[in-house]
Amino acid sequence: MNNKTIATYTLGCKVNQYETNAVEEIFTQNGYTLTDFDDKSDIYIINTCTVTSMSDRKSRQVIRRAKKNNKDAVVVVMGCYAQNDPDTIIKIDDVNLVVGTKDKNKIFDEVQKITNHDKVVRVTNIMDELEFENLSVTSYTKNTRAFVKIQDGCDRYCSYCIIPYTRGRIRSRNIGDIVREVQSLSDNGYKEVVLTGIHIASYGKDLKKSKDKLIPIINSQKDDFIQADISLIDVIEEVSKIKDIHRVRIGSVEPIIISDDFLQRLTKIEKFCPHFHLSLQSGCDDTLRRMNRRYTTDEYKNAVLKIRQYFDSPAITTDIITGFPGETQEEFEKTYSYLSDINLYEMHIFPFSRRSGTKAYDMKNQIDNDTKHKRSEKLIALANKNKNEFEQNLIGKIFDVLFEQKEEQYYHGYTKNYVKIHVKSENDLSGKLIDVRIIGFEDGRLIGELII
Repeated sequence: MNNKTIATYTLGCKVNQYETNAVEEIFTQNGYTLTDFDDKSDIYIINTCTVTSMSDRKSRQVIRRAKKNNKDAVVVVMGCYAQNDPDTIIKIDDVNLVVGTKDKNKIFDEVQKITNHDKVVRVTNIMDELEFENLSVTSYTKNTRAFVKIQDGCDRYCSYCIIPYTRGRIRSRNIGDIVREVQSLSDNGYKEVVLTGIHIASYGKDLKKSKDKLIPIINSQKDDFIQADISLIDVIEEVSKIKDIHRVRIGSVEPIIISDDFLQRLTKIEKFCPHFHLSLQSGCDDTLRRMNRRYTTDEYKNAVLKIRQYFDSPAITTDIITGFPGETQEEFEKTYSYLSDINLYEMHIFPFSRRSGTKAYDMKNQIDNDTKHKRSEKLIALANKNKNEFEQNLIGKIFDVLFEQKEEQYYHGYTKNYVKIHVKSENDLSGKLIDVRIIGFEDGRLIGELII
């Protein structure tokens, strides 16, 4: 009997979380027991992020924590930071194996070959990778919703972003594999799935073009789908056909994907969750051009208006970078005014982080940290105001809520448009999908009551 243990720690995005869960599943299927990262374990795996310099620093901090509870453990580092800078990571004391964003399904076999004294780097050129690495997750230990990775890589090359260099070319997952994984998750009791990837708006671009139509046959052989001129909307439609999946949610998308046809097809999918994370980054066209973002503020606004035309109370969220090189005070004020006008539900504000290897790293007119943070604080205040207004406008409305867990006296869960609701109940609501009327707003939280 195998009594060995594994502990993991994930930094960064939902794709990283999915990949960590997939690696965990490989180990547990081979007899390992999953333990907490701060407990004694035989193997520690850290899945790293490199989107900002802060991400690199946090990754190193977590790596150095790994062997505190077991000096004889094997430490594995994977993910985007490992892909981008393996030489730095392998020099960190106690790191035994470095794997990038490829060959994650080989980590288990690699670990069986090494000791806690070895120093092994298994990082290859990700730009040479042309096929999607098929991992699988059939269960999550702590979630009521399941993430399903459908795509990897990015070809947009925004001037500030290191991720295309760490994730490589666009690779789309076979739609049959996606459907089978979602079916397995449904069989294990999951009611909601989130389709995620590095750039899911590009799903299908790399697939072989054919005159054949998409043929859906669920739970059949591996060739049950013919990949033919398909895109993200086709994946959403096929996944939504699985009987016991009640909700289908999508990760971050670009405004380029928002068209009348796309939205019309979405409105016909009752299970679709109208939460759109539309990446913006700046509300000034001059800044967007320097960022190499391939849309204008007018195009973005039109996408927002279209979504609001097709859906009732959709939650539209975004990311904004402050202090991008060359961002004048006038450009920042344009961004502030623009964001005030379009009034999004949530905005994640980030001061610009200079990443070596990107075009923005060498740009002139870098902005000082003090200015970046002051601009961030101003936008955060606006974001909080917009969020409070959006949520208070929901009072009196009825939503179905998928409940997660209890916090103090309240169970919390999320509506289809990803608004967090708190409800008092003596009954266990975890994992249940129940209609709730929103009755108030207290201490920054929306309060609801069950409709029995």
